[in-house]
Amino acid sequence: MLKYIIKKVIGTENDRYLKTIKPIVARINDFESKISTLTDEQLVAKTAEFKQRIENGATLNHLLPEAFAVVRETGKRVLGMRHFDVQLVGGIV
Repeated sequence: MLKYIIKKVIGTENDRYLKTIKPIVARINDFESKISTLTDEQLVAKTAEFKQRIENGATLNHLLPEAFAVVRETGKRVLGMRHFDVQLVGGIV
């Protein structure tokens, strides 16, 4: 019973991990308006830009929100479907 109460108050390990991912999803959503204004050519060029930024010392975790926003926008344009936030969480995990 005590274990159940502690899980309810503190949350499970998974609950705590998901709380760390929510801000990343929020940052992905923040990029959406900027990324959606790019032309198809500019969207394609983002891949080379990401590679260059990595070569210049950027970490994958730093690039993740913008990269996921690019993937989301590409899905909207190519497939006509937008990734749900829960799908982004799955991708991050």
